[in-house]
Amino acid sequence: MSLAPSRSLFFLAFLAGALTLGASFYLEFGVSLRPCFLCQMQRGFLAAFTLTNLVAVIHNPKRSVTYLYGLASMAFALLGAITAVRQVLLQNAAPEQAANCWPSLHYMIENLSFWQALQLTVKGTVDCVEINWTLFDLSLPEWSLLFFVGMLILGAMQFSRLLLSHRLRPARR
Repeated sequence: MSLAPSRSLFFLAFLAGALTLGASFYLEFGVSLRPCFLCQMQRGFLAAFTLTNLVAVIHNPKRSVTYLYGLASMAFALLGAITAVRQVLLQNAAPEQAANCWPSLHYMIENLSFWQALQLTVKGTVDCVEINWTLFDLSLPEWSLLFFVGMLILGAMQFSRLLLSHRLRPARR
């Protein structure tokens, strides 16, 4: 069986990632939405996801390496989904919990070490709780979560297809 369909799925994932990355840059620079640190982490995972899929398309690997590209792609999508879930939970927390959030990232970087600022940012900052923009009543982290879950489903489909085609292949003599 040809791996061309796998290459097509990698291209589809790359295209979706590139368009989403472009939309995030448009919202930052065109609409002037300032991303919080969790948003920047999601963008970093999105960039890594997109780059992994681009390399897979260009490389056109054999079956065993296709699994590795697929795993890397799904790992970045999973990490992006985890950070998006964290931000959605922060945005939907009770107002008294939001008051316990730390000040802005800029303040933390000036007054704390990088690792302390990173730890506290994952716990939640004031910047991450704000909902600045919605589309169809979904905030940006919710859209981000939908994208990453969709890419995880696409990756699972690709893996199941590869595994099924491997099992159905006749044995060599």
